[in-house]
Amino acid sequence: MLSIFLLSGCKGSTKDVTTEQTTEATTEVATETTTEATTEEATTELDPANLEAGVMDEMIQNALDHMSLEEKIGQMFIANIELLDPAEPKSYDYQKITKRMKETLKNYPVGGVIFFSRNIKTPKQTKTFIKRLQKVSKYPLFISVDEEGGDVARIANNPKMNTTKFPSMAEIGATEDEEKAFEVGDTIGKEIHALGFNLDFAPIADLETNPDNPEIGNRAFSSDPELAAKMVAQVVKGLQGQNVSATLKHFPGHGSATKDTHKGYADITQSIKRLRKVEFVPFQAGIEAGVDLIMVSHLAVTSVTDSKTPASMSPLIINEILRNELGYQNIVITDALNMKAITDYYTPGKAAVTAVEAGADILLMPENLEDAFDAIYQAILDGDLDEKRIDESVTRILKTKIKRGVISLDDPLLQPVEETEDATTEVEMTTEEKVDQKTKKQETKKEKKTTEEENTTKGN
Repeated sequence: MLSIFLLSGCKGSTKDVTTEQTTEATTEVATETTTEATTEEATTELDPANLEAGVMDEMIQNALDHMSLEEKIGQMFIANIELLDPAEPKSYDYQKITKRMKETLKNYPVGGVIFFSRNIKTPKQTKTFIKRLQKVSKYPLFISVDEEGGDVARIANNPKMNTTKFPSMAEIGATEDEEKAFEVGDTIGKEIHALGFNLDFAPIADLETNPDNPEIGNRAFSSDPELAAKMVAQVVKGLQGQNVSATLKHFPGHGSATKDTHKGYADITQSIKRLRKVEFVPFQAGIEAGVDLIMVSHLAVTSVTDSKTPASMSPLIINEILRNELGYQNIVITDALNMKAITDYYTPGKAAVTAVEAGADILLMPENLEDAFDAIYQAILDGDLDEKRIDESVTRILKTKIKRGVISLDDPLLQPVEETEDATTEVEMTTEEKVDQKTKKQETKKEKKTTEEENTTKGN
C-alpha cells in the first residue's frame, strides 16, 4: 500500500524515474547493438591474407589446441582420391564420394586431396564432389590439382570443363611478356577457384637446360634463369591473388636430369655453385613473390649431399639450403611418394618418417596412406619423432589455409578451447594407453584387410 501511495502521490517523480529507466535501457541496448555491430564489422573487415602476426599466431595456437595428435598428423597428408577408397576396382573413375571415402576421412583425416583428369568429368560433377568431400572432412581440406597450362592441365584439357586453355609455358616464356605470365596465373586461379580448388601444383620453376630431359621439356618457361624467374613470380602472384595457393616445383631443379623419377632413381650432378647461379634463380624469385608451397623432387643431388638420398629425404637440401640459405619459411611438400624413385627403395612408412625428419611439411600421395600415417604416429610414440616437429609443419599448413580463406576466420577451429569439462577436446593419455589404442587400431586394420581379401577370393 505504501508503494502505491508513493507512486500515485508523486506523479512527477514517477515520470522522472520512468524516463531515466527508459533512457538507461535504451542506452544499454544501443551500446550492446553498437558493440555487436562493431565486433561483427571488425571481423568482417579482417583480411585473412594480412592478419597481424599476433592475431594469426593466436588463431593457429587455438587450432592446435583443438586437434588431436592424429588430426595433426592428418594435416600433413595430401592423398589422391584412390587412396580414400582403395577397395574400388581400378576401372572405377572416382568421380563421386563413396561410403569408404567417408570412413577413411574419419579414420585417417588427411589435410587435402589431389584431383587428376580421371576424377574430373563436368563442372557440376566436380563442384559437387569437392563440396561433399569438404562436408565430410572435420577440417577444411586443401583441394589440389596439377593445372600448369599446356600439356599438364587436368581441367582445361577436358573440353567439357569450359575453362581457358593456355599454350605451353615455353611458348609463354618465349613472349618475354610478364603480363602474359600474370594472366596465366590469374585466369587459372579464378577458374579453378570457382570449381572449389584452392591449391595448384604450379608453376614449374625448373629450367629447360637439358633437351633430353624426359619430364620437363616445354613445361618450363625457359632455359634462361632470369627470364624464367620473372615468369614464375608473375604466375605465383596471379594464382595467389585469386586465393589459390601456388607451388614451385621441382626443387632443387629438375631440368638438367637425364632420367625420370616416376620410373626410378635419378640424379643431377651440378655443383652447389652452379645450382646457386642457375637452377635456384627461379625458385628465389618465387620465394620473394611469397609463394605458399615448394615441391621438393626425388632427385638425388650427389655432388652436394655425397649420397644417393633423394632431395625430398635430405635435411641438407630442405633445411640447410632451401630454408636457411634461400630463406624459405612456408610449406615444403614432397613430390608424389608413389613414384618409383621412392617405392623402389622405401616402404610407405619409412618414406613418410624419413621425409618428415628431413623437414617436409606435407607428404603427397604415399603408396599406402594407412601405413604411412601409422608409421608417423608410431614414430612419435617411440620417441623417434617429436610432436613439436609435427606442430611446426601443421603451423605452416594452418597459416596458409587461413591466409587463403580455406579456413574461414569464424571457423570454431580458430576460437579458444572452452575451459569446461564438456568442451575438452582431448583427454591426456599415458604412453601405455596410446600404445593400447594403437594396437587396437592395427588389429582392426588387419581384420578389415582379411575381410577384403576373402571378398576378393570369393569374387574370383
